[in-house]
Amino acid sequence: MTVPSEPRRLYLDHTHLRGHVTGIERVALDLFTSDTLHPHPVTTVRARGIAGMIAAQHLGLPLRALRDPSALFLFPGFPPGPLSVLRRRQCITYVHDTFLLTRPNDLSWKSRLYMAPSFDFALRFGRTFLVNSRTTGEAVRTFCAREALVALLRPAVRDVFGLTDLPAGPPPAPGMPLRLLCIGTIEPRKDYPSALAIVAALNAGGVAAELHVVGRVGWGHHAFLAAPPPFLTLHGYLDDGALRGLVARCHLLLSTSKAEGLGLPLLEAQHGGLPVVSPHGPVFSEVLAGSGLQIEPSDPEGAAAAILAWVENPAFAAVPAAARANVARWNRLAAGDAACFSTFLKVGPSAYEVAEDRLVQPSNHDPA
Repeated sequence: MTVPSEPRRLYLDHTHLRGHVTGIERVALDLFTSDTLHPHPVTTVRARGIAGMIAAQHLGLPLRALRDPSALFLFPGFPPGPLSVLRRRQCITYVHDTFLLTRPNDLSWKSRLYMAPSFDFALRFGRTFLVNSRTTGEAVRTFCAREALVALLRPAVRDVFGLTDLPAGPPPAPGMPLRLLCIGTIEPRKDYPSALAIVAALNAGGVAAELHVVGRVGWGHHAFLAAPPPFLTLHGYLDDGALRGLVARCHLLLSTSKAEGLGLPLLEAQHGGLPVVSPHGPVFSEVLAGSGLQIEPSDPEGAAAAILAWVENPAFAAVPAAARANVARWNRLAAGDAACFSTFLKVGPSAYEVAEDRLVQPSNHDPA
């Protein structure tokens, strides 16, 4: 990338933004704004409908790149089209996860047909990537060229649901139900059947437990939707105020996801001090940093026993404070990433030579 002598035009791809704002969309909107990209002039590219999005990603944006060879193109959500990727250093791809390639069985047919091929091309031939976690960056490294730049740009986690002033919730009183909350689209990768099995095991063990699921129904077949168990409440999509009220009534946030690039709801809930239960896995260890409980979702009885022991331990009273401290820790890391990225826009890749800890380095197993 040529070192710029003055601010460069930045084209920001928002062609995928429509309807409800979920985690990926929120990150795209928060990380890359006119304020955070200042002093560089920003042109936001939008589209109406699927056809407009495809046309813009595969033709419109590459044509802009030809007309404006000094500009940079930021793709914070959907992968760029192949013609944009071939601009190499001009094309910056933000990667939220690598599931499009690593978990094909958990994808909808639309994702397999449209997004996965574009993402595969972008990883193999792109040269500039920003990632939301070190775990995601290491996954990107298994696909991209050794000379590609893979840099951390962890998103700051706002208190989007207004949870900061919630009082730290004690364990449920005797005779009251233990309420567990799940947040996320109902789709195969989230593995809600395991969450149901864990809560069923709690109830079978004599602990009255409820499961509250917040999220729209996505793709896939979900048998539990046809005959929900009595302990399950499906809330669908909730606005921020309604979700705040639900968080205030719940005792734990439960994730049974098979894999995540980040797991944004876990950090968002920690603004309210809500204790978090997650699967074992590198990204959950990275994000929670010991502030939550990690379980094996495929062992519902063992997971239920671990949750009960955690809640009944006197040390559980300190978990809400640890949760809030962890989200503050994460946001300090994110602020450092943002400062480094700002320098990168001014001086190019040399910004990461100074801040080497913000890079995800190649390994001996990377493709040549």
